[in-house]
Amino acid sequence: MPELPEVEVSRLGIMPYVEGQTVTEITIRQPKLRWPIPETLQQLKGQVIRRVTRRAKYLLLETDVGTAIVHLGMSGSLRVLPTAFAPEKHDHVDVTLSNGRVIRYHDPRRFGAWLWQEGDLPHPVLGKLGPEPLTDAFNPDYLLAKAAGKKMAMKSFIMDNAVVVGVGNIYANESLFCAGIHPKRPAGSLSFAEATKLVDEIKTVLAAAITQGGTTLKDFTQVDGKAGYFAQELRVYGKSGAPCPACGVTLERMVIGQRATVFCPQCQPL
Repeated sequence: MPELPEVEVSRLGIMPYVEGQTVTEITIRQPKLRWPIPETLQQLKGQVIRRVTRRAKYLLLETDVGTAIVHLGMSGSLRVLPTAFAPEKHDHVDVTLSNGRVIRYHDPRRFGAWLWQEGDLPHPVLGKLGPEPLTDAFNPDYLLAKAAGKKMAMKSFIMDNAVVVGVGNIYANESLFCAGIHPKRPAGSLSFAEATKLVDEIKTVLAAAITQGGTTLKDFTQVDGKAGYFAQELRVYGKSGAPCPACGVTLERMVIGQRATVFCPQCQPL
C-alpha cells in the first residue's frame, strides 16, 4: 500500500505538469472505487489547478471552487501522459489538462478514491487527523502528551492517524528499530529521551524514503513509471530471520494489529 513517502513522491512528480493548468475534461471509466466517485467531481472541469498539496495520504488538487481529493488505496498510481496515449485496463479516471497532458489514475484493486470538497468546507475524510510528521507540530512534547497513560503497543500508537499521519507499517518498523524501541512497548512508558529519539527517527526515515522515491515492494511506482529505491535501504522490514544489521542477532517477527512486525530482540528490548 502506498504510504506517505510514496504519496509525496507522486505529488512532487505531477506538480510541475499540473499546477496552473486548466482542466478541460474529466473522464470516469469506472466510478466504483472505495467509495463511488461523486458527480460533483465534474465541477473540476473548467477550473485552474492552483496547487497540488497533500494531507496524510490524500493528494489534493486545489481550485478556486473546491478541491479534488485523491487516495491511491492499495494499488493506485498516477501518471502524467500525453493525451494521445490510449487508456489501458484499470485506467479508471482521466483529468485532461490545457497543456495537452492527462493525469491518468490506474488502480487494479479499486481501493482508492476520488472525492470532491466544496469550497473551503472540510471533507469528513480529512477530519480528526494528527499532525504531519515532517512538520514542527510533530515533536517530543506533543508525542509524550498523546502517549500519556496509554497501554497500546508503540507500533499501533505511531500508526494511528489521530496521533500522527502517514507512519505506515513499513516506516513504523524502520523507525522503531532505529530508535531502539520494542514495538510492543506500552506507549505510555515512553520517556522524554525516547520520544525525542523516536520523533527524530520517524522524520529521518520518512525524509530518506521521499528522497529515494518511495519504497517499491509490489505495486508502487513513481509517476514516470520508475521504481522507488528505498526498499534497498530497509534495515528490518521484510527481513525476519536475517541477522540484525546493528548487532547480528537474528531478527524476529510478530503480528501487531494484523500487520507484520520485524524487530531485533537485542537492540529493541521489551
